[in-house]
Amino acid sequence: MMQAGLASLAVGMPSFPLWSQQRQFTLEQLTGRSDPELHGEGINLLKEAHDAFLEMKKAAYQDGIDIKVVSSYRSYERQRDIFERKYIAFTEEGMEPLEAIDSIVEYSTIPGTSRHHWGTDADLIDASKPASGDVLVADKFGEGGPFSDFKTWMDAHSEDYGFHLVYTDNPRRRGFKYEPWHYSYAPLSIPMLAAFRKMNIMRILEDDDFLGSEHLTTGFIHTYITDNILDINPDLL
Repeated sequence: MMQAGLASLAVGMPSFPLWSQQRQFTLEQLTGRSDPELHGEGINLLKEAHDAFLEMKKAAYQDGIDIKVVSSYRSYERQRDIFERKYIAFTEEGMEPLEAIDSIVEYSTIPGTSRHHWGTDADLIDASKPASGDVLVADKFGEGGPFSDFKTWMDAHSEDYGFHLVYTDNPRRRGFKYEPWHYSYAPLSIPMLAAFRKMNIMRILEDDDFLGSEHLTTGFIHTYITDNILDINPDLL
């Protein structure tokens, strides 16, 4: 069982422009339990991120890239469903509970801790390129893959619109695997992460209840926070 007492890891907080310092983010908003005002059919981002996305999409389209959102905002309930479905599948295959959770958090977050709860992050592909099967596979964004041109364009231009890759291919990075499709709107997500870090994440998870949560130890959660939540593209810290 988890034990309370781990502080919120609020270390090295960066400074932000005045507008972001004045913005308040609630626990419910940061853990996907609120009902945010989302914008754009099939986009589902907060207004600032939505507007910047449309500008980026327009620019990419002029270069033959049709940026499409595969997944963006995700509620707590949706993330819990994803986590529990994978937990059931892995444990039915014979994995021990923590082994199953280790496998889940290679790509999927513990409910309540997903960046997709914020309305700032989106999984993106190039809709103009045909691709069969699961489109969110790293090889499809590499050389010779259907989304290689998309990745090249995003590497060159996405940050001009405020969007940064979250889980890079830096070999020293820990936590979630490389995701060449997951981009975050930094002007909003940086202060949101800062607010999240100031909260007692251990206590939040301790008080939660989902399949497998009773097996999360203090040590596991400490490592998860350090590696999965904080070991990301440093531009987003």
